[in-house]
Amino acid sequence: MARRTRITIDYSICGDGNEVDPRACGACMRACGPAVFTLHQTFGAEEKDPCDPQQWRITPLWASLCTRCNKCVKICPKEAITVE
Repeated sequence: MARRTRITIDYSICGDGNEVDPRACGACMRACGPAVFTLHQTFGAEEKDPCDPQQWRITPLWASLCTRCNKCVKICPKEAITVE
């Protein structure tokens, strides 16, 4: 049986209007060869201006494509990503 890859992002650090804005960083997205991650608005966020959302997230949408190279972990400036 193949092991499942679990990618976790600490959203208290990266995204959701917190410490790091993933639109400005995006290091993990650029480092990931298989393009596991996607950038999107934080679902359910209450925004002052819905036409100009400020709360964004990077989500590991396609974890099954992950090669466990850990480039995303190594490049994250806030150490917000873990791969298991």
